Amino acid sequence: MRKAKVLMDRDFAIGHTDPRLFGAFVEHLGRCVYGGIYEPGHPSADARGFRKDVLALVQELGPTIVRYPGGNFVSGYNWEDGVGPVDGRPARLDLAWFSTEPNSFGTNEFMDWCKAAGVEPMMAVNLGTRGGDAARNLVEYCNHPGGTHWSDLRRAHGWDKPHNVKFWCLGNEMDGPWQMEAKTATEYGRIAHEAAKMMKWVDRSLELAACGSSGRRMPTFGQWEDTVLEHTFDHVEYISLHTYLNNYDADTPAFLASCDLMDNFIEEVVAIADAVKKAAPGCEDFLAVIVQHKTPKSHLDPNWAIRGVKFGKADRKVADEALATVVERMQRELLLSED
Repeated sequence: MRKAKVLMDRDFAIGHTDPRLFGAFVEHLGRCVYGGIYEPGHPSADARGFRKDVLALVQELGPTIVRYPGGNFVSGYNWEDGVGPVDGRPARLDLAWFSTEPNSFGTNEFMDWCKAAGVEPMMAVNLGTRGGDAARNLVEYCNHPGGTHWSDLRRAHGWDKPHNVKFWCLGNEMDGPWQMEAKTATEYGRIAHEAAKMMKWVDRSLELAACGSSGRRMPTFGQWEDTVLEHTFDHVEYISLHTYLNNYDADTPAFLASCDLMDNFIEEVVAIADAVKKAAPGCEDFLAVIVQHKTPKSHLDPNWAIRGVKFGKADRKVADEALATVVERMQRELLLSED
């Protein structure tokens, strides 16, 4: 039997790992909130309804940043429903997970839970059924110290000091047809642009993430990133890369090779972002790439195609380099899959 040996020496650091890499999310889904992190009356619950046994497990896992309130849930969420006296909060039908949302747990409870868990809060805003106005009001409610309608409302609700949330997501999986009021890339790019602009007018210290494709297999992957970044590049700090890695096929070698897929995914989106950065408004020259390929089941993703990606309009050299990066990665995957 072949054996492998791994030697770890912290004196041989090769780079810095951003603490936010170890993130997680809390969504109103199943037992995540109710019966999970929040269950008043449970034997382990504290005075706020936070289950201390769950908190202990979360602290053992060690996430550094946690997103709220979703997930698909956020695309139909009215954040105002989840603040103020609990007995006055409305119950709503949740169309993301086809349940009834009591709104007993909301923004302020989440902030208190994050403090108890020792994690940084990350908030997502609803860009499905709502838009920039509701988003900027939520920023004001969370981050403005006082003297305005929404900040004074937070103080009246019992949270005198602002929450100072720095990291915000502009919607969730907005390219997915399963999303409430899903958008085309142009529709989403415009609403994300305006929401980001207004949110930063309220608090210029925010860091914002635009929605990338819901997955590398989405038919609009690549084109989505290109269009969204053309609208939002000057207003956001990040674009999300969304994927789930699993071993449903009980193929351990393939599962362990998943890190290569993620590396490729990252480099592809970075190449698109670099091309958008170099693009100059008004220039008609562009390079369109349409690649489709399917391979039999292998250790790698058979659907590595990037469809309709538009690279650089002004700097053709940069555009060519971006294209070469993507194609090189695709060719490498194909060769490996045929081994």
